[in-house]
Amino acid sequence: MTPFVAEIIGTFFLILLGGGVVANVVLEKTKSNDQGWMVITTAWGLAVFVGVVVAGPYSGAHLNPAVSIGLAVAGKFEWNLIPLYALGQFIGAMLGALGVWLIYKDHFEVTEDGEAKRAIFCTAPAIRNPKSNIISEIIGTFVLVFVVLYFTNASLTETETPIGLGSLGALPVAFLVWVIGLSLGGTTGYAINPARDLGPRIIHAILPIKNKASNDWGYAWIPVVGPIIGASLAGLLMLVLSASL
Repeated sequence: MTPFVAEIIGTFFLILLGGGVVANVVLEKTKSNDQGWMVITTAWGLAVFVGVVVAGPYSGAHLNPAVSIGLAVAGKFEWNLIPLYALGQFIGAMLGALGVWLIYKDHFEVTEDGEAKRAIFCTAPAIRNPKSNIISEIIGTFVLVFVVLYFTNASLTETETPIGLGSLGALPVAFLVWVIGLSLGGTTGYAINPARDLGPRIIHAILPIKNKASNDWGYAWIPVVGPIIGASLAGLLMLVLSASL
């Protein structure tokens, strides 16, 4: 399996299971309707575990353009590979979101709340304040990428196969995403991943969803720009700390 295909498949499982739990909680007449934040954050962490296990041996399982950028800033990943990885991540995220809609299609039909249905695809702030919202995404992604850099050697092998999280990093990264959601996710829904938010948001715009809310494009830049800034800061700090050792 090529790294490109691995990123598609890994990100597909991430969004299928992550978006799936949101659908299970917010849509009407599901088995887990209104079960709350603990269910959502736990399943998102486990979704990361599944995606990393699947993609790890082949691509390093970045599953997130911000992770790829953070590794590159830290000097642990080739810059010229980022477009390929990001494309795979966006394709996988869009396919995963489509899968969630297909599985829960009947429940989309009986749910009247358009904003709840949009939440399955993308994030939105609890209190809309762009300055605070982007700070939340910056800090959440900073935590993600900085700790990931300690979970893995994030180097390149002699055959130039990119290494990122790897299969052995699946469980600790799952716990990391879980605690970020529980501790820091209450402000913006912790996108911490441009592909996770923008890819499914595009799918939401395309699909024929009954009583669909707006796509909220005015907010859409925050879960893209914030994670990129946070990941870059994490990579820069790692460079500084490595140079001081």
